Amino acid sequence: MSILVLYGGNRPKSNTEFLTKKVIENMDVEEIYLKDYLIEPIMDHRHAAGGFPAVADDYSEILERMLTHDTIIFSTPIYWYSMTGIMKNFIDRWSQTLKDSHYPHFKNQMADKSTYVITVGGDQPHIKGLPMIEQFQHIFDFMGSHFAGYIIGEANLPLGIKEDANALFQAKQLNHKLLKLSFDKT
Repeated sequence: MSILVLYGGNRPKSNTEFLTKKVIENMDVEEIYLKDYLIEPIMDHRHAAGGFPAVADDYSEILERMLTHDTIIFSTPIYWYSMTGIMKNFIDRWSQTLKDSHYPHFKNQMADKSTYVITVGGDQPHIKGLPMIEQFQHIFDFMGSHFAGYIIGEANLPLGIKEDANALFQAKQLNHKLLKLSFDKT
């Protein structure tokens, strides 16, 4: 089993990154920080005669790397009650990929993947973050991916996540589960 973490945060060493690192502790995973790449917003050409034009950015590189993994962890802080803009840009571009002749099996490839969401917010995230989790659920359902779980942490200040014992416990449990899955697949 191979795992990719897509970090959607904009702040280095954020609460969400800290919690995600607890999930992947002692594991060999690929990590991509979306903030380090140029991902242009989608220009909707689904109904244009010529389809989507090529875009000169880093999206395809990230997509190619993502498709090589069995499990994808979407790690994003809760921004304005949703995922970060860069994470949304990346997922929005899937509409382009679904119409791209270079990726005729994109949806089928995504259907073979297990997905997780790790998120942290500061304004009642266990309530106000649920619509974002539901949004991810709809995305994964559409793609046919297995939504295997999520963790919501609560923190306001830098590294405040260290005070959220429940989120840290869930991260430890998910770490054990992923380690076992990795071991079972070898």
